Amino acid sequence: MKKIIAIILAVMMIASVAMLAGCGDAKEADATATVASVDDLAGATIGVQLGTTGDIFASDYEEEGSTIERFNKGADAVLALSQGKVDCVIIDSEPAKAFVASNEGLKILDEPFTEEEYAICVSKDNADLTAKINEALAELKADGTVASIINNYIGDDTKGKTPYESPEGIEYPNGELHMATNAFFEPYEYYEGDTVVGIDAEMALAICDKLGYKLVIDDMDFDSIITAVQSGKADFGMAGMTVTEERLESIDFTDSYTTSTQVIIVKE
Repeated sequence: MKKIIAIILAVMMIASVAMLAGCGDAKEADATATVASVDDLAGATIGVQLGTTGDIFASDYEEEGSTIERFNKGADAVLALSQGKVDCVIIDSEPAKAFVASNEGLKILDEPFTEEEYAICVSKDNADLTAKINEALAELKADGTVASIINNYIGDDTKGKTPYESPEGIEYPNGELHMATNAFFEPYEYYEGDTVVGIDAEMALAICDKLGYKLVIDDMDFDSIITAVQSGKADFGMAGMTVTEERLESIDFTDSYTTSTQVIIVKE
């Protein structure tokens, strides 16, 4: 009997140790880094949208022990943050505001991650189109159209009140221009019903109206845009795209049409 009792006690002790070890493992698995500033990014798990500026700049932190989790959509990165799968998300400021507004328990850090300029990407083999877009952009900046389009989507007091509309009776003698975009980047491009709208969509429409082309928008993954433009499947790309030295190796850019800031989203 004593032997049986001893065996039972031994088994109970082993089970208790296993349970404690299991609890310790679970705590370790759930542990996350606290990101309260840019200085805390080293060693953190960072969520980004694949191929974006946030992805490019966050990649530098891999050398400092950070893990970069890449998602096809910014919304998927934000969902991963809400679920505790990443410590933060690096993304453009305006989409970040929309994500935080629609996801309780998230906030944007006051300190910006980096500042950037957005431009339109065009194939290096199509310098003539780049020059034409730059000419149209200059006219649209001068007459206030660019500012009006941006103000229509940024700011609670103005959003949606002054959308750009093509002139009545306009014709398109030069055919079509295909714009490659990733339409999940509010307010630059996103869906209203089956229609892609946003700053970039309206800006592209205004440019095409100036140049006598009918605009066709092709929605695709962000990291496919440059390839589509290079291969001729699209004539130009607009998707809140930042001019970087890396991208300039394979694609040309027009003049900038707006500036933006990369920010860090974290849990409150």
